[in-house]
Amino acid sequence: MIEISKIFHFEAAHALFGYKGACANIHGHSYRLTISVSIKDQRDAFIPAPGIQIDYKVLKKIVGDNVLNKLDHALLLSELYIQHHPYLSKEKNIFILPAEPSTENLMLYIRDELLRTLPEDVLLSSIQLQETEGSFATWSNAKTVATKD
Repeated sequence: MIEISKIFHFEAAHALFGYKGACANIHGHSYRLTISVSIKDQRDAFIPAPGIQIDYKVLKKIVGDNVLNKLDHALLLSELYIQHHPYLSKEKNIFILPAEPSTENLMLYIRDELLRTLPEDVLLSSIQLQETEGSFATWSNAKTVATKD
């Protein structure tokens, strides 16, 4: 199967309610987001003209419109965080999530947005969201089979 991937960058601040440590405070990251997609019905042959499965420009527009325009330069907070800090709801560029804006939950939010907006013939293969130079989370659409010994 052929996958294509595109890398995106965005800046955002967040805080994790209930976290015991510095991440309980509002702080920022320079995120790196890698989106990989494929076409659902692929053949094992050359791709007819123009030779592409999905245009990178199309993927860029979908991710930009449905993810980056919401998250870039935003303060990402959970509903629970806002309940305990209601004065923050009046700030500009707040994006409120139903769960804590951890790397894992942000990635799941991004997944849901893309599954909702990608063309019907495009399969979301994987997402990698990198929060710091050495820390990232990955979601994959690969089906795993559990076996018993």
